[in-house]
Amino acid sequence: MTEEPNRKRRAGGRAGNKMRAGSAAIDQMPWRIPVNPDRPTEPLDMDGVMKIHRGAMRILSEIGIEFLNPEAVTILKQAGCRVEGTNVRMDEDFVMEMLGHAPAQFTITPRNPAREIIMGGKHMVFVNVSSPPNAWDLERGKRSGDFETFKEFMKLTQYFNCIHVAGGYPVEPVDIHPAVRHLDCLYEKLTLTDKVVHAYSLGAERVEDVMEMTRLAAGLSHDEFDAKPRMYTNINSVSPLKHDFPMLDGAMRLARRGQPVVVTPFTLAGAMAPVTMAGAVALSLAEGLAAIALLQYIKPGCPVAIGTFTSNVDMKSGAPAFGTPEYMRATQMTGQLARFYKLPLRSSGVCAANIPDGQSMWETSNSLWAAVQSQTNMVYHAAGWLEGGLIASPEKFIMDCEVLQMIQRYFEEVTFATTDDDIALDAIREVGPSGHYFGCQHTQDRYSTAFYAPFVSDWRNYEAWEQDGALWTPERAHRIFKSILAEFEPPEMNGDHQEALRQFVAKRKQEGGAPTDF
Repeated sequence: MTEEPNRKRRAGGRAGNKMRAGSAAIDQMPWRIPVNPDRPTEPLDMDGVMKIHRGAMRILSEIGIEFLNPEAVTILKQAGCRVEGTNVRMDEDFVMEMLGHAPAQFTITPRNPAREIIMGGKHMVFVNVSSPPNAWDLERGKRSGDFETFKEFMKLTQYFNCIHVAGGYPVEPVDIHPAVRHLDCLYEKLTLTDKVVHAYSLGAERVEDVMEMTRLAAGLSHDEFDAKPRMYTNINSVSPLKHDFPMLDGAMRLARRGQPVVVTPFTLAGAMAPVTMAGAVALSLAEGLAAIALLQYIKPGCPVAIGTFTSNVDMKSGAPAFGTPEYMRATQMTGQLARFYKLPLRSSGVCAANIPDGQSMWETSNSLWAAVQSQTNMVYHAAGWLEGGLIASPEKFIMDCEVLQMIQRYFEEVTFATTDDDIALDAIREVGPSGHYFGCQHTQDRYSTAFYAPFVSDWRNYEAWEQDGALWTPERAHRIFKSILAEFEPPEMNGDHQEALRQFVAKRKQEGGAPTDF
Protein backbone atom coordinates (compact mmCIF):
# COMPACT_ATOMS: atom_id res chain seq x y z
CA MET A 1 0.00 0.00 0.00
CA THR A 2 1.65 3.24 -1.08
CA GLU A 3 -0.59 6.11 -2.04
CA GLU A 4 -4.28 6.73 -1.88
CA PRO A 5 -6.11 7.25 -5.19
CA ASN A 6 -7.49 10.70 -5.94
CA ARG A 7 -10.81 11.35 -4.20
CA LYS A 8 -13.27 14.22 -4.07
CA ARG A 9 -12.52 14.88 -0.42
CA ARG A 10 -9.45 16.85 0.56
CA ALA A 11 -6.50 14.53 0.92
CA GLY A 12 -3.36 16.62 0.55
CA GLY A 13 -0.37 16.01 -1.69
CA ARG A 14 1.12 18.05 -4.53
CA ALA A 15 -1.33 16.84 -7.18
CA GLY A 16 -4.27 17.62 -4.95
CA ASN A 17 -2.95 21.06 -4.15
CA LYS A 18 -2.54 21.87 -7.85
CA MET A 19 -6.18 20.89 -8.37
CA ARG A 20 -7.16 23.26 -5.57
CA ALA A 21 -5.15 26.11 -7.10
CA GLY A 22 -3.34 26.96 -3.89
CA SER A 23 -6.37 26.95 -1.61
CA ALA A 24 -4.94 24.40 0.84
CA ALA A 25 -3.44 25.46 4.17
CA ILE A 26 -0.27 23.51 3.36
CA ASP A 27 1.26 21.46 0.58
CA GLN A 28 1.76 18.09 2.26
CA MET A 29 3.01 14.66 1.28
CA PRO A 30 0.50 12.12 -0.03
CA TRP A 31 -0.91 9.39 2.19
CA ARG A 32 1.34 6.36 2.41
CA ILE A 33 2.35 3.69 4.92
CA PRO A 34 6.05 4.43 5.49
CA VAL A 35 8.53 1.57 5.22
CA ASN A 36 11.72 1.88 7.24
CA PRO A 37 14.65 0.75 5.04
CA ASP A 38 17.33 1.02 7.74
CA ARG A 39 18.87 -1.69 9.85
CA PRO A 40 17.79 -1.13 13.47
CA THR A 41 20.16 0.19 16.12
CA GLU A 42 21.01 -2.70 18.42
CA PRO A 43 22.92 -1.74 21.59
CA LEU A 44 22.70 -5.33 22.88
CA ASP A 45 24.64 -8.29 21.55
CA MET A 46 22.87 -11.67 21.58
CA ASP A 47 24.18 -12.38 25.06
CA GLY A 48 22.59 -9.13 26.26
CA VAL A 49 19.29 -10.00 24.57
CA MET A 50 19.25 -13.38 26.29
CA LYS A 51 20.08 -11.85 29.67
CA ILE A 52 17.09 -9.49 29.46
CA HIS A 53 14.89 -12.32 28.18
CA ARG A 54 15.92 -14.58 31.06
CA GLY A 55 15.35 -11.71 33.50
CA ALA A 56 11.81 -11.22 32.19
CA MET A 57 11.13 -14.97 32.35
CA ARG A 58 12.39 -15.17 35.94
CA ILE A 59 10.11 -12.29 36.92
CA LEU A 60 7.18 -14.20 35.45
CA SER A 61 8.06 -17.57 36.97
CA GLU A 62 9.54 -16.59 40.35
CA ILE A 63 7.82 -13.31 41.30
CA GLY A 64 4.65 -13.33 39.24
CA ILE A 65 2.19 -10.70 38.02
CA GLU A 66 -0.91 -9.52 39.87
CA PHE A 67 -3.97 -10.03 37.67
CA LEU A 68 -6.76 -7.99 39.27
CA ASN A 69 -9.41 -9.63 37.12
CA PRO A 70 -10.97 -12.87 38.43
CA GLU A 71 -11.87 -14.13 34.95
CA ALA A 72 -8.26 -13.72 33.79
CA VAL A 73 -7.00 -15.51 36.91
CA THR A 74 -9.40 -18.42 36.35
CA ILE A 75 -8.32 -18.75 32.71
CA LEU A 76 -4.63 -18.72 33.58
CA LYS A 77 -5.17 -21.29 36.32
CA GLN A 78 -6.87 -23.54 33.76
CA ALA A 79 -3.85 -23.01 31.52
CA GLY A 80 -1.61 -24.49 34.19
CA CYS A 81 -0.14 -21.31 35.64
CA ARG A 82 0.55 -21.19 39.37
CA VAL A 83 -2.03 -19.02 41.11
CA GLU A 84 -2.06 -17.63 44.66
CA GLY A 85 -4.93 -15.20 45.06
CA THR A 86 -4.35 -12.61 42.33
CA ASN A 87 -0.69 -13.50 41.85
CA VAL A 88 -0.02 -15.54 38.72
CA ARG A 89 3.29 -17.18 37.89
CA MET A 90 3.90 -18.63 34.46
CA ASP A 91 6.84 -20.68 33.19
CA GLU A 92 8.96 -19.78 30.18
CA ASP A 93 7.73 -22.78 28.18
CA PHE A 94 4.12 -21.61 28.52
CA VAL A 95 4.95 -18.00 27.65
CA MET A 96 6.98 -18.93 24.57
CA GLU A 97 4.34 -21.38 23.39
CA MET A 98 1.70 -18.65 23.61
CA LEU A 99 3.93 -16.12 21.83
CA GLY A 100 4.36 -18.64 19.05
CA HIS A 101 0.66 -18.19 18.19
CA ALA A 102 0.89 -14.40 17.80
CA PRO A 103 1.15 -13.05 14.23
CA ALA A 104 4.32 -11.12 13.38
CA GLN A 105 2.30 -8.81 11.11
CA PHE A 106 -1.34 -7.90 10.59
CA THR A 107 -3.48 -5.23 8.97
CA ILE A 108 -6.28 -3.07 10.39
CA THR A 109 -8.96 -1.96 7.92
CA PRO A 110 -11.13 1.06 8.90
CA ARG A 111 -14.36 2.18 7.24
CA ASN A 112 -12.33 3.56 4.32
CA PRO A 113 -10.24 0.60 3.07
CA ALA A 114 -7.81 3.04 1.42
CA ARG A 115 -6.72 3.97 4.98
CA GLU A 116 -5.78 0.40 5.92
CA ILE A 117 -2.61 0.20 8.02
CA ILE A 118 0.00 -2.53 8.35
CA MET A 119 1.39 -3.46 11.77
CA GLY A 120 4.67 -5.35 11.67
CA GLY A 121 7.76 -5.87 9.57
CA LYS A 122 9.39 -2.59 8.55
CA HIS A 123 6.10 -0.69 8.33
CA MET A 124 5.72 2.37 10.55
CA VAL A 125 2.48 4.23 11.32
CA PHE A 126 1.97 7.38 13.35
CA VAL A 127 -0.85 8.01 15.86
CA ASN A 128 -2.17 11.34 17.11
CA VAL A 129 -1.62 12.53 20.67
CA SER A 130 -3.92 10.59 23.00
CA SER A 131 -5.45 11.16 26.45
CA PRO A 132 -4.20 14.53 27.78
CA PRO A 133 -6.69 16.14 30.20
CA ASN A 134 -5.66 19.65 29.15
CA ALA A 135 -5.11 21.69 25.99
CA TRP A 136 -2.85 24.66 25.23
CA ASP A 137 -2.64 27.02 22.29
CA LEU A 138 -1.28 30.50 21.66
CA GLU A 139 -4.68 32.20 21.87
CA ARG A 140 -6.40 30.38 24.75
CA GLY A 141 -3.47 29.23 26.88
CA LYS A 142 -3.75 26.18 29.12
CA ARG A 143 -7.25 24.96 29.93
CA SER A 144 -9.19 21.79 30.65
CA GLY A 145 -10.16 19.72 27.65
CA ASP A 146 -13.59 20.21 26.11
CA PHE A 147 -15.60 18.73 23.25
CA GLU A 148 -14.96 21.54 20.79
CA THR A 149 -11.20 21.22 21.29
CA PHE A 150 -11.53 17.44 20.90
CA LYS A 151 -13.16 17.99 17.50
CA GLU A 152 -10.44 20.45 16.47
CA PHE A 153 -7.82 17.77 17.07
CA MET A 154 -9.91 15.21 15.18
CA LYS A 155 -9.84 17.55 12.19
CA LEU A 156 -6.05 17.82 12.43
CA THR A 157 -5.84 14.03 12.71
CA GLN A 158 -7.83 13.61 9.50
CA TYR A 159 -6.13 16.45 7.64
CA PHE A 160 -2.54 15.30 7.97
CA ASN A 161 -1.60 12.39 5.72
CA CYS A 162 1.37 11.57 7.97
CA ILE A 163 -1.06 10.67 10.79
CA HIS A 164 -2.37 7.19 10.09
CA VAL A 165 -4.43 6.37 13.18
CA ALA A 166 -7.08 8.24 15.16
CA GLY A 167 -6.02 6.83 18.52
CA GLY A 168 -7.29 7.79 21.95
CA TYR A 169 -9.00 11.11 22.66
CA PRO A 170 -6.49 13.84 21.70
CA VAL A 171 -7.84 15.75 24.66
CA GLU A 172 -10.33 14.53 27.26
CA PRO A 173 -13.65 16.42 26.82
CA VAL A 174 -14.54 16.94 30.47
CA ASP A 175 -17.67 18.91 29.55
CA ILE A 176 -19.37 15.64 28.50
CA HIS A 177 -20.47 13.23 31.22
CA PRO A 178 -18.31 10.07 31.33
CA ALA A 179 -21.38 7.86 30.96
CA VAL A 180 -21.89 9.02 27.37
CA ARG A 181 -18.53 10.61 26.54
CA HIS A 182 -17.37 7.62 24.53
CA LEU A 183 -20.53 7.73 22.41
CA ASP A 184 -20.13 11.38 21.43
CA CYS A 185 -16.37 11.09 20.95
CA LEU A 186 -16.52 7.98 18.77
CA TYR A 187 -19.35 9.42 16.69
CA GLU A 188 -17.20 12.46 15.90
CA LYS A 189 -14.10 10.34 15.39
CA LEU A 190 -15.88 8.02 12.95
CA THR A 191 -17.45 10.89 10.97
CA LEU A 192 -14.68 13.51 11.06
CA THR A 193 -12.07 10.88 10.13
CA ASP A 194 -11.97 7.74 8.02
CA LYS A 195 -8.86 6.33 9.66
CA VAL A 196 -8.31 3.42 12.08
CA VAL A 197 -9.89 4.13 15.47
CA HIS A 198 -9.21 2.97 19.02
CA ALA A 199 -11.34 1.91 21.99
CA TYR A 200 -10.38 2.64 25.57
CA SER A 201 -10.58 -0.54 27.65
CA LEU A 202 -12.52 1.13 30.46
CA GLY A 203 -15.46 -1.12 31.12
CA ALA A 204 -17.43 -3.65 29.10
CA GLU A 205 -20.02 -1.14 27.88
CA ARG A 206 -17.48 1.25 26.37
CA VAL A 207 -15.59 -1.50 24.57
CA GLU A 208 -18.72 -3.16 23.24
CA ASP A 209 -20.18 0.18 22.13
CA VAL A 210 -17.03 1.16 20.23
CA MET A 211 -16.86 -2.19 18.44
CA GLU A 212 -20.52 -1.83 17.43
CA MET A 213 -20.06 1.78 16.30
CA THR A 214 -17.03 0.84 14.22
CA ARG A 215 -19.04 -1.97 12.63
CA LEU A 216 -21.98 0.31 11.83
CA ALA A 217 -19.78 3.10 10.43
CA ALA A 218 -18.32 0.67 7.90
CA GLY A 219 -21.64 -1.01 7.12
CA LEU A 220 -20.34 -4.43 8.13
CA SER A 221 -22.19 -7.52 9.27
CA HIS A 222 -21.12 -9.02 12.59
CA ASP A 223 -19.31 -11.80 10.73
CA GLU A 224 -17.48 -9.29 8.51
CA PHE A 225 -16.39 -7.31 11.54
CA ASP A 226 -15.09 -10.40 13.32
CA ALA A 227 -13.34 -11.74 10.20
CA LYS A 228 -10.45 -9.25 10.29
CA PRO A 229 -9.07 -6.39 12.41
CA ARG A 230 -11.17 -3.25 12.10
CA MET A 231 -10.07 -1.23 15.17
CA TYR A 232 -7.91 -1.85 18.25
CA THR A 233 -7.26 -1.09 21.88
CA ASN A 234 -4.16 -0.23 23.86
CA ILE A 235 -3.88 -1.37 27.48
CA ASN A 236 -1.32 -0.37 30.10
CA SER A 237 -0.14 -2.42 33.02
CA VAL A 238 -0.17 -0.83 36.47
CA SER A 239 3.54 -0.92 37.12
CA PRO A 240 5.05 -2.51 38.98
CA LEU A 241 3.75 -6.02 38.30
CA LYS A 242 -0.03 -5.48 38.00
CA HIS A 243 -2.78 -5.62 35.36
CA ASP A 244 -6.06 -4.04 36.41
CA PHE A 245 -9.64 -5.27 35.96
CA PRO A 246 -11.12 -3.05 33.23
CA MET A 247 -8.16 -3.10 30.87
CA LEU A 248 -7.91 -6.89 30.99
CA ASP A 249 -11.67 -7.13 30.52
CA GLY A 250 -11.58 -4.95 27.42
CA ALA A 251 -8.53 -6.69 26.02
CA MET A 252 -10.16 -10.10 26.37
CA ARG A 253 -13.35 -8.87 24.70
CA LEU A 254 -11.45 -7.55 21.69
CA ALA A 255 -9.21 -10.60 21.42
CA ARG A 256 -12.22 -12.94 21.32
CA ARG A 257 -13.49 -11.01 18.29
CA GLY A 258 -10.13 -10.95 16.55
CA GLN A 259 -9.48 -7.24 17.16
CA PRO A 260 -5.90 -6.17 17.97
CA VAL A 261 -4.62 -5.42 21.45
CA VAL A 262 -1.46 -3.38 22.05
CA VAL A 263 -0.03 -4.11 25.51
CA THR A 264 2.11 -1.20 26.77
CA PRO A 265 3.56 -1.21 30.27
CA PHE A 266 4.27 2.31 31.57
CA THR A 267 7.53 1.92 33.47
CA LEU A 268 9.50 4.92 34.71
CA ALA A 269 12.97 3.91 35.84
CA GLY A 270 13.62 5.04 39.40
CA ALA A 271 9.89 5.18 40.25
CA MET A 272 7.81 2.20 39.02
CA ALA A 273 10.79 0.24 37.72
CA PRO A 274 14.46 -0.35 38.63
CA VAL A 275 16.75 2.62 38.12
CA THR A 276 18.84 0.64 35.63
CA MET A 277 17.55 0.55 32.06
CA ALA A 278 18.09 -3.21 31.64
CA GLY A 279 16.08 -3.83 34.81
CA ALA A 280 13.32 -1.46 33.70
CA VAL A 281 13.14 -3.10 30.26
CA ALA A 282 13.05 -6.61 31.77
CA LEU A 283 10.20 -5.58 34.10
CA SER A 284 8.31 -3.92 31.26
CA LEU A 285 8.65 -6.99 29.07
CA ALA A 286 7.47 -9.31 31.83
CA GLU A 287 4.34 -7.23 32.37
CA GLY A 288 3.58 -7.01 28.65
CA LEU A 289 4.25 -10.65 27.83
CA ALA A 290 2.05 -11.83 30.70
CA ALA A 291 -1.02 -10.15 29.19
CA ILE A 292 -0.12 -11.27 25.67
CA ALA A 293 0.19 -14.87 26.88
CA LEU A 294 -3.28 -14.61 28.42
CA LEU A 295 -4.78 -13.29 25.17
CA GLN A 296 -3.09 -15.95 23.04
CA TYR A 297 -4.41 -18.68 25.34
CA ILE A 298 -7.93 -17.27 25.01
CA LYS A 299 -7.75 -16.77 21.22
CA PRO A 300 -4.64 -18.31 19.61
CA GLY A 301 -3.46 -16.13 16.74
CA CYS A 302 -5.30 -12.98 17.80
CA PRO A 303 -3.37 -9.88 16.68
CA VAL A 304 -1.27 -8.29 19.44
CA ALA A 305 1.68 -5.92 19.75
CA ILE A 306 4.12 -5.21 22.55
CA GLY A 307 4.54 -1.59 23.60
CA THR A 308 7.37 0.24 25.29
CA PHE A 309 6.90 3.29 27.47
CA THR A 310 10.09 2.95 29.50
CA SER A 311 11.73 6.22 30.43
CA ASN A 312 13.22 7.72 33.56
CA VAL A 313 12.28 10.26 36.20
CA ASP A 314 14.07 13.42 37.23
CA MET A 315 15.78 12.20 40.39
CA LYS A 316 15.67 15.75 41.82
CA SER A 317 11.90 16.18 41.57
CA GLY A 318 10.45 12.77 40.68
CA ALA A 319 8.86 14.23 37.54
CA PRO A 320 8.75 12.04 34.42
CA ALA A 321 11.37 12.76 31.77
CA PHE A 322 11.03 11.86 28.08
CA GLY A 323 13.22 11.98 25.02
CA THR A 324 16.24 11.33 27.22
CA PRO A 325 19.28 9.20 26.30
CA GLU A 326 17.91 6.55 28.67
CA TYR A 327 14.50 6.64 26.95
CA MET A 328 16.19 6.18 23.57
CA ARG A 329 18.26 3.20 24.73
CA ALA A 330 15.27 1.55 26.43
CA THR A 331 13.29 1.87 23.19
CA GLN A 332 16.13 0.40 21.12
CA MET A 333 16.58 -2.47 23.58
CA THR A 334 12.87 -3.24 23.64
CA GLY A 335 12.94 -3.24 19.84
CA GLN A 336 15.57 -5.97 19.92
CA LEU A 337 13.44 -8.07 22.26
CA ALA A 338 10.28 -7.46 20.19
CA ARG A 339 12.08 -8.87 17.16
CA PHE A 340 13.31 -11.79 19.30
CA TYR A 341 9.67 -12.56 20.22
CA LYS A 342 8.48 -11.80 16.64
CA LEU A 343 5.94 -9.22 17.86
CA PRO A 344 5.04 -5.84 16.33
CA LEU A 345 6.35 -2.94 18.42
CA ARG A 346 4.70 0.25 19.66
CA SER A 347 6.62 3.23 21.07
CA SER A 348 5.85 6.96 21.46
CA GLY A 349 6.82 10.47 20.37
CA VAL A 350 6.96 12.14 23.77
CA CYS A 351 8.51 15.03 25.68
CA ALA A 352 8.36 16.68 29.09
CA ALA A 353 8.26 20.31 27.85
CA ASN A 354 5.31 22.50 28.81
CA ILE A 355 5.00 24.59 25.61
CA PRO A 356 6.01 24.04 21.96
CA ASP A 357 9.52 25.41 22.40
CA GLY A 358 13.01 24.15 21.60
CA GLN A 359 12.99 21.64 24.46
CA SER A 360 9.74 20.15 23.21
CA MET A 361 11.17 19.58 19.75
CA TRP A 362 14.54 18.12 20.70
CA GLU A 363 12.93 15.75 23.20
CA THR A 364 10.22 14.69 20.75
CA SER A 365 12.77 14.33 17.95
CA ASN A 366 14.85 12.08 20.20
CA SER A 367 11.76 9.98 20.90
CA LEU A 368 10.78 9.78 17.22
CA TRP A 369 14.26 8.88 16.03
CA ALA A 370 14.48 6.25 18.76
CA ALA A 371 11.29 4.83 17.20
CA VAL A 372 12.99 4.76 13.81
CA GLN A 373 16.13 3.17 15.25
CA SER A 374 14.16 0.50 17.12
CA GLN A 375 12.10 -0.45 14.02
CA THR A 376 8.91 0.59 15.80
CA ASN A 377 5.73 -0.24 13.90
CA MET A 378 3.27 2.09 15.68
CA VAL A 379 4.28 5.45 17.17
CA TYR A 380 1.76 6.71 19.69
CA HIS A 381 1.56 10.42 20.60
CA ALA A 382 3.46 11.21 17.40
CA ALA A 383 1.98 14.72 17.13
CA GLY A 384 0.75 17.18 19.74
CA TRP A 385 2.09 15.89 23.09
CA LEU A 386 3.31 18.27 25.85
CA GLU A 387 3.93 18.27 29.64
CA GLY A 388 4.53 14.54 29.87
CA GLY A 389 1.10 13.82 28.39
CA LEU A 390 -0.92 16.33 30.40
CA ILE A 391 -1.31 18.84 27.53
CA ALA A 392 -2.27 18.56 23.86
CA SER A 393 -1.31 21.49 21.65
CA PRO A 394 -2.35 22.17 18.03
CA GLU A 395 0.83 24.15 17.39
CA LYS A 396 2.92 21.24 18.65
CA PHE A 397 0.80 18.86 16.57
CA ILE A 398 1.66 20.77 13.40
CA MET A 399 5.34 21.18 14.31
CA ASP A 400 5.56 17.44 14.98
CA CYS A 401 3.95 16.66 11.62
CA GLU A 402 6.84 18.52 9.98
CA VAL A 403 9.23 16.08 11.66
CA LEU A 404 7.06 13.09 10.70
CA GLN A 405 7.11 14.18 7.07
CA MET A 406 10.90 14.55 7.26
CA ILE A 407 11.13 10.99 8.56
CA GLN A 408 8.92 9.78 5.72
CA ARG A 409 11.13 11.59 3.22
CA TYR A 410 14.23 10.14 4.86
CA PHE A 411 12.79 6.66 4.20
CA GLU A 412 12.33 7.34 0.45
CA GLU A 413 14.78 5.50 -1.78
CA VAL A 414 15.53 8.66 -3.76
CA THR A 415 17.52 9.96 -0.75
CA PHE A 416 20.05 7.12 -1.03
CA ALA A 417 19.65 5.78 -4.59
CA THR A 418 22.86 5.01 -6.53
CA THR A 419 21.77 4.57 -10.16
CA ASP A 420 23.90 6.08 -12.90
CA ASP A 421 21.42 8.94 -13.00
CA ASP A 422 21.93 9.51 -9.27
CA ILE A 423 25.73 9.40 -9.53
CA ALA A 424 25.26 12.17 -12.14
CA LEU A 425 28.62 11.96 -13.95
CA ASP A 426 27.23 13.78 -17.00
CA ALA A 427 26.15 16.71 -14.82
CA ILE A 428 29.50 16.76 -13.02
CA ARG A 429 31.27 16.76 -16.41
CA GLU A 430 28.97 19.51 -17.75
CA VAL A 431 29.48 21.87 -14.80
CA GLY A 432 33.18 21.19 -14.35
CA PRO A 433 35.35 22.96 -11.76
CA SER A 434 34.13 26.52 -12.20
CA GLY A 435 30.39 26.42 -12.80
CA HIS A 436 27.33 25.79 -10.64
CA TYR A 437 24.52 23.25 -10.70
CA PHE A 438 21.52 25.59 -10.50
CA GLY A 439 21.14 25.90 -14.26
CA CYS A 440 22.29 22.50 -15.52
CA GLN A 441 19.71 20.22 -17.11
CA HIS A 442 20.14 17.53 -14.42
CA THR A 443 19.02 20.03 -11.78
CA GLN A 444 16.28 21.56 -13.95
CA ASP A 445 14.71 18.15 -14.45
CA ARG A 446 14.53 17.56 -10.68
CA TYR A 447 14.38 20.91 -8.92
CA SER A 448 10.74 20.65 -7.80
CA THR A 449 11.11 17.19 -6.20
CA ALA A 450 14.81 16.92 -5.38
CA PHE A 451 14.56 17.88 -1.70
CA TYR A 452 12.08 17.87 1.14
CA ALA A 453 9.82 20.95 1.04
CA PRO A 454 8.83 22.16 4.54
CA PHE A 455 5.51 23.70 5.48
CA VAL A 456 6.40 25.12 8.92
CA SER A 457 10.16 25.64 8.75
CA ASP A 458 11.27 29.03 7.39
CA TRP A 459 14.51 28.77 5.40
CA ARG A 460 14.79 32.47 4.46
CA ASN A 461 17.55 34.67 5.84
CA TYR A 462 17.03 36.81 8.92
CA GLU A 463 16.20 40.01 7.02
CA ALA A 464 13.52 38.36 4.88
CA TRP A 465 12.07 36.60 7.95
CA GLU A 466 12.02 39.87 9.92
CA GLN A 467 10.43 41.83 7.07
CA ASP A 468 7.65 39.23 6.84
CA GLY A 469 6.64 39.68 10.48
CA ALA A 470 9.40 37.82 12.37
CA LEU A 471 7.08 34.98 13.29
CA TRP A 472 8.48 32.27 15.56
CA THR A 473 7.75 28.65 14.70
CA PRO A 474 4.75 28.21 17.07
CA GLU A 475 3.20 31.37 15.62
CA ARG A 476 3.54 30.02 12.08
CA ALA A 477 2.08 26.71 13.25
CA HIS A 478 -0.85 28.53 14.85
CA ARG A 479 -1.66 30.26 11.56
CA ILE A 480 -1.60 26.90 9.77
CA PHE A 481 -3.87 25.44 12.47
CA LYS A 482 -6.46 28.18 11.86
CA SER A 483 -6.23 27.70 8.09
CA ILE A 484 -6.78 23.95 8.41
CA LEU A 485 -9.90 24.46 10.54
CA ALA A 486 -11.23 27.02 8.06
CA GLU A 487 -10.88 24.75 5.03
CA PHE A 488 -11.61 21.37 6.66
CA GLU A 489 -14.20 19.14 5.01
CA PRO A 490 -15.21 15.82 6.60
CA PRO A 491 -14.40 12.70 4.57
CA GLU A 492 -17.17 11.10 2.57
CA MET A 493 -19.40 8.68 4.47
CA ASN A 494 -22.28 6.49 3.37
CA GLY A 495 -25.46 8.22 4.52
CA ASP A 496 -27.15 5.00 5.64
CA HIS A 497 -24.12 4.04 7.71
CA GLN A 498 -24.03 7.46 9.34
CA GLU A 499 -27.74 7.30 10.16
CA ALA A 500 -27.34 3.83 11.69
CA LEU A 501 -24.48 5.22 13.77
CA ARG A 502 -26.56 8.21 14.87
CA GLN A 503 -29.47 6.00 15.88
CA PHE A 504 -27.21 3.69 17.87
CA VAL A 505 -25.73 6.63 19.80
CA ALA A 506 -29.21 7.99 20.56
CA LYS A 507 -30.38 4.57 21.74
CA ARG A 508 -27.37 4.02 24.00
CA LYS A 509 -27.71 7.50 25.49
CA GLN A 510 -31.35 6.79 26.27
CA GLU A 511 -30.22 3.60 28.02
CA GLY A 512 -27.76 5.60 30.11
CA GLY A 513 -24.49 4.72 28.38
CA ALA A 514 -21.76 3.29 30.58
CA PRO A 515 -22.35 3.04 34.34
CA THR A 516 -20.58 5.53 36.60
CA ASP A 517 -20.68 6.21 40.33
CA PHE A 518 -21.83 9.82 39.88
